[in-house]
Amino acid sequence: MNVQSEPLLNDKDRMIPPENYNVKCLSMGMLTPLDGSIIWRGPLVMSAIQRLLKGAEWGPLDILVVDTPPGTGDVHLSLNQHVPVTGVILVSTPHTASIQVTIRGAKMYEKMNVPILGVVENMRYSICENCKNRMEFFKKEISIKSLPSKLISIPLDAHIADCSEAGVPVVVKYPNSEYANLFTRLAKEICSLIEKKNDSKGDKSDASLN
Repeated sequence: MNVQSEPLLNDKDRMIPPENYNVKCLSMGMLTPLDGSIIWRGPLVMSAIQRLLKGAEWGPLDILVVDTPPGTGDVHLSLNQHVPVTGVILVSTPHTASIQVTIRGAKMYEKMNVPILGVVENMRYSICENCKNRMEFFKKEISIKSLPSKLISIPLDAHIADCSEAGVPVVVKYPNSEYANLFTRLAKEICSLIEKKNDSKGDKSDASLN
């Protein structure tokens, strides 16, 4: 997002999330020195999550996305306890260690009865700029098949990396590119899955009323 400024406070002592391309954003990195490290567990983690979620003036939102660290730690447990999670999107790179962590995360969410919307395979492949050949990085398909259903595969590409560093959406800077199309498809797929879940909840509520 390339948003690093410390958030301002309103008259209710609530943080005002900085915006980039009309996307509100808050991070613990904004509340600590750039060269500082955060070594928190247990109650401190829960307090930080509460501060970011309920101590901010988010206003009306279409979707709230919470980007968590990998693993099965206090952050994930605290979120599940304090936030009505609609669904989880798992992201994995081709590395065996990353896939194993993603599988453990999936099993954790299954035990907590949190719906998993699917998996994004990040840096799955790369396209050679000269010969246009596709180079695959996910070698062990057996490991990948043990993950939940795939939403989409995102390539390893210098343009995506540059846009991420600059805080400019790739769909804005390169709107007609194949990778911009991939991110658009991913966003539409996620929105569709959420709408289906919300419709399903509505049907159950109607049935209980009848």
